Amino acid sequence: MADLTLHETLSEISAADWDAVAAPEQADGRPLDPFTTHRFLAALEDSGSTGTGTGWQARPLVLRDAGKLLAATPLYVKSNSQGEYIFDHGWADALERAGGRYYPKLQIAVPFTPATGRRFLGDADHREVLWRGAIAVTAQNRLSSLHATFCTADEARALAGVEGTLHRVTQQFHWENRGYDSFDGFLGDLASRKRKMIRKERETARASGLTIRALTADEIKPQHWDAFWQFYQDTGSRKWGTPYLTRKAFTRFHQTMRQDILLVLAFNGDRPVAGALNFIGRETLYGRYWGCTEDHPCLHFELCYYQAIDWAIANGLQRVEAGAQGEHKLARGYLPVEVHSLHWIAEPAFRTAVDRYLQAERRAVGEEIEVLTAYGPFRKHAGRE
Repeated sequence: MADLTLHETLSEISAADWDAVAAPEQADGRPLDPFTTHRFLAALEDSGSTGTGTGWQARPLVLRDAGKLLAATPLYVKSNSQGEYIFDHGWADALERAGGRYYPKLQIAVPFTPATGRRFLGDADHREVLWRGAIAVTAQNRLSSLHATFCTADEARALAGVEGTLHRVTQQFHWENRGYDSFDGFLGDLASRKRKMIRKERETARASGLTIRALTADEIKPQHWDAFWQFYQDTGSRKWGTPYLTRKAFTRFHQTMRQDILLVLAFNGDRPVAGALNFIGRETLYGRYWGCTEDHPCLHFELCYYQAIDWAIANGLQRVEAGAQGEHKLARGYLPVEVHSLHWIAEPAFRTAVDRYLQAERRAVGEEIEVLTAYGPFRKHAGRE
């Protein structure tokens, strides 16, 4: 008979066992995405980016039968709502104003990573067992709520019918490869005004005299991480106050994940002055962090968006996910798509109030996606999907 077990840390589970359900496809190539692999989650844990004092305390939930790991989910105890990107700060404020306690809560997620991917790892038949098990842990510990963020649309549809489960739909901007053989091929799909704007931005970035290099695997050297750490600290301190990742996290990425990473750096002579960090999936390039120590016009667009598109086309990837938010991405070929999450709230009256909000939000998001797509940068020509 299969049993659910709640672990204290990911280190209690072997990489081979975890990856057998998290990324079985990597046996013959790349994982669909690297973020639920043992090496990524362990890098966060081993580096102190998650754990005591971070707001993210790992409690991975696994399903075993006769000792064999059948399914798992990356579950965390959260003492705040930082680093999630599916925003529930308003829910926390509302519950606490009403005399309730929102934190701690439970979160099924990849910390600090607004990228859609599987959250219920293993055969689809085990999804509901994991979700119901996580709900039981939430209820038994008298926690306010359980959340599964950036799950797949299939997972959301399958589990939204579980009693008390709420389905949330938000949006991001993704670039889709429609069989382009070059960046110029992509530009040819755009309206003339947008095509000229992007060409002008690329020319402006290159006019700075910087050298841009796209590095992956063993092309990435330890000194490149020293530079990127400075870029990351600058951006993190401005956006979040305190950067989420520790310096050791980048060392761990270098040691265990170089093959999963594309690091785009801009050099002033021999000195890196800006960079964009991407993770590579089987079909998708995931843009994660950017920063600089010198300001140059349009360099952000070049490193984060256009270099990513260039690399995706050259390497046969189907899309680029450029992270959370940002309607400015629309003009650069990144169209709005739905993002899914699941929520279970213990207090019935509060659950009902949140459900009403989510129903209205879903309608608004659907309308916004329709409008934004219509105003996208692409030419309106026959045959376009």
